[in-house]
Amino acid sequence: MKILQKVNEVKKGRDFLYPKKPSGKLYNYRKWVSYVLLACLFSFPFVKYNDEQLVLLNFIARKFVFFGLIFTPQDFYLFALAMLIMLIFIVCFTVVLGRLWCGWVCPQTIFMEMVFRRIEYWIEGDANQQKKLDAQEWTREKIIKKSFKHFLFLLISFAIANTFLAYLIGSDVLYKIITEPISQHVSGFLSIWLFTFIFYGVFAYVREVVCTVICPYGRLQGVLLDNQSLIVAYNEKRGEPRAHLQKNNIDLTNGDCIDCGLCVQVCPTGIDIRKGTQLECVNCTACIDSCNEVMLKINKPKNLIGFYTQDFIQQQKPYKLGIKAYGYAAVLFVVMLVFSSLIYKRQDVQTTVLRASGTLYQNNDDGTISNLYNAELINKTNKAIKFKFRSSDQKDKIKFIQAPEVLPKEGTTHLTFFLIKNPVNIQEYKSDVVFEIVADGKVISTATTSFFSQH
Repeated sequence: MKILQKVNEVKKGRDFLYPKKPSGKLYNYRKWVSYVLLACLFSFPFVKYNDEQLVLLNFIARKFVFFGLIFTPQDFYLFALAMLIMLIFIVCFTVVLGRLWCGWVCPQTIFMEMVFRRIEYWIEGDANQQKKLDAQEWTREKIIKKSFKHFLFLLISFAIANTFLAYLIGSDVLYKIITEPISQHVSGFLSIWLFTFIFYGVFAYVREVVCTVICPYGRLQGVLLDNQSLIVAYNEKRGEPRAHLQKNNIDLTNGDCIDCGLCVQVCPTGIDIRKGTQLECVNCTACIDSCNEVMLKINKPKNLIGFYTQDFIQQQKPYKLGIKAYGYAAVLFVVMLVFSSLIYKRQDVQTTVLRASGTLYQNNDDGTISNLYNAELINKTNKAIKFKFRSSDQKDKIKFIQAPEVLPKEGTTHLTFFLIKNPVNIQEYKSDVVFEIVADGKVISTATTSFFSQH
């Protein structure tokens, strides 16, 4: 019901939040983390390594690139395993550190709080000035400020849209869309503007609703968090009962919270952290900074709001990892170990050899026995490979019917051939044979299949 009510609010028009501009040590740390992540986000599609962009997620062409490694549809199991690792990592991260992912690493929060809101603070001022500006009539000052702000919002949304498409279709294709006539890339041109307006709508109007209503991650907290998870929390045993600070009237029965409300004013999702753990909390730590500033001014210990576990707040138990955290960490370690071994064993050329359908074996006039095979070679690199195809047993002979010698980059080639064996070297009716792909004097791929004979 609560979700439906919030969705209805968005549809009817909601009261926009005006969070106070945050400041403090943790906020400065968040800024530097954001700078690094934004630099990575905007550079990865345009930096080349081994003639490929660092990260590419081209679902249309079914091509994925991660730091020089090219993954084809045949490597989909690796991609699925990588997504599973990411999911388990986020779950493990949440069990230990709560929703810190949302406040510090999530692209939505980084763009909203570290880019768009900071532009808003720069042009329109702090929360009270923004409220005053929105409440006044459309004066010349208001028109200029609003126009300039939304122009910058559109400009940044356009940059994000282009970067987003560079991840999906490749920076080279994006460059063609930008530089060549629009008539040659109508769909690409429309896609750029479609994503531009989507991002603009999200960061100019939808804003925190993405975190509080749309994103399902917050609702997982109830399942993932336990009493031993570190979360941003208010130490109610120390802070209650609240009382406004009055000069020359010190009541030792009051808690440390002076009910100044700054923790609510700086919250980007508009919650009161003093009401306990809430799914809307993104653990941005803005309330910690604001509360610490107040505590220093009134000569009270810091971290009335801080990183705490429920066990510490309720029973003063020291922090320690719970069984759930160790369990998820163990699962994550095992999956990463499997993934690493598969990456290590992965070959640049995938070779599949199958016996020709409808055939068994052939007795040749010279007394030898042959089997007919079809082979498919898939090049997972961005370079053409000149290769030789051979049997690992030097006594075997191969007679090619179709035998290309060059494997095109990111392409496939097919071979059709007879494998010929001398009956003296055959010990049983069905035996295994191993084929090797050799390039530059090295075996770069192998394939195993069966050989049938009259024995």
